[in-house]
This record gives sequence, C-alpha cells and structure tokens, in this order.
Amino acid sequence: MDELIHHLKELGFNSYESKVYLALLKNYPATGYEVSKESGVPQARAYDTLKTLENRGVVIANAGKPITYLPISPKDLLSQWERSFNHSLDFLKESLPTLSQETVEPILNIRGEAACNLHIESMINRAKRVIFLEIWEKDAKHFAPALEAAHKRGVQLNVVGYDGADFDFCKVYHHDKDEKIDRLFGARWLILAVDDEEGLIGNVPTGELVPKLVTTRNSGIVFVVKELVTHNIFLRDVENTLGKEIYEAYGNNLLSLRNKILGYELLT
Repeated sequence: MDELIHHLKELGFNSYESKVYLALLKNYPATGYEVSKESGVPQARAYDTLKTLENRGVVIANAGKPITYLPISPKDLLSQWERSFNHSLDFLKESLPTLSQETVEPILNIRGEAACNLHIESMINRAKRVIFLEIWEKDAKHFAPALEAAHKRGVQLNVVGYDGADFDFCKVYHHDKDEKIDRLFGARWLILAVDDEEGLIGNVPTGELVPKLVTTRNSGIVFVVKELVTHNIFLRDVENTLGKEIYEAYGNNLLSLRNKILGYELLT
C-alpha cells in the first residue's frame, strides 16, 4: 500500500488524495464517513479531498442521502494522466528551447580526480555521433572501456595519443616528444569534444596538484576545442605521409617551427 501511495504521489496526488482514491477502489460506492474510516484520513479532510477529486474527474458523486462516491477505474485514471502528461511534454519540448536561445552557456570548473573522471566518462557515454580526443597513455587505460562502448554503438573516434596511448578498436594518431612536454608543462592534458555539444580541456598534474578541468556547451568554444584536436590530427597525418622532408625542414614534431612562431625555444 505504501508503494502505491508513493507512486500516486509521484504522478500528482497528495497523500490524502492517494489514500482516498485507494480506499474507494477497495469499497464503493461509499459515503464520506466510510471513506474516512477506510482510508484513515480525518473525516473533515476526507470530504474536502473527495470534493477536490470530484472536481478533477477522478471521483463521481452519486446524489442521494447520504451522498456516496465512486472512483473512476484505474485504466481511465492512467489514461487521463497519460494524455495530460503527453500534452504538457509536447508543449514544453516546443516552448522551453525558445527561452534559452539567447542564453550564453557558462564555463564550468571541475576539480578532483574522481569528479573529473566522472564528468569525462559521462561525456563519452552521451556521445551519439563523434568524439574528438587528445589523451595520454595513463588516462587512456582508464577511459578505454567507455570509448570502446562508444565505438561499438557507432560513434566515430578521432584520437591523438601521447606517451604511447593506443586503442585496438580505433586509429590513434601518435604524438612524439611526450616526456619532454610533460616535464616542461608539469602536467599532461586531456582534450575532448563530443557531438558539437560539449567541449572539455583537462589538466592532470604530474606532481601533487589537484586535477582540474573546464567544460562548456558554448558552441563557439566547443568548435575551437574540436578544431584543436582536428589540427593536431592533420599535422600527424602530414608528418606520417611526408616524414623525412618535414623533419629535415622543421625537425621532429615540427619543433623548429613551433620555436619560430613562439619566439623562444620550447623544446629541444
């Protein structure tokens, strides 16, 4: 009985309404006094509740002396609720998005290894079409199951791997000089964009600092995050294709080009 009352309340009844309706289903037609006795609802409140349910079309009052009450069938009640909820859902699906069209999506900061990992896994699990990802080997092991599940449901994976990060279920474009990058910046990073819907840049320190990430659904920033990964994939493919000519001109991993653009020696 408690579980029935709980679910009726979930669908819109209050506690008294749930008890009165269930009491009527067990014994009808019934007077207000009988309903009060069967349901345990105080008599004055039982009459108020019966009137409310009558106005909502859930209870039918049978004129007479005394007045008796009948419930509509559970099938009719559930059909009534289903029509009402479907109408409300259709309206909200159409109307709610218009309220947020001019809203600027915030940038959220998440700290701590557990919170960061949970959010990254949630993004991967929500992916429907495509994932753009830059990831290090240490993190690749942790997120491999979620990424493989995404691959199996048809999500396209575009991955740049650092420090030997690799997956046997998708192609990975490998980045060189990983250890020197790690030492220079004091951290490894994870960059993720999902379905043009959300972008994330995470920083996983190699020392004792707390892991942290920023994430947003802002379409402009998501585009930039995706393009960052795409740009690195383009460079990796060009390097793999031209190889020797590229390295002779710019050094391994285009280091001399990076140093030239940045104006100082980044890596040697």
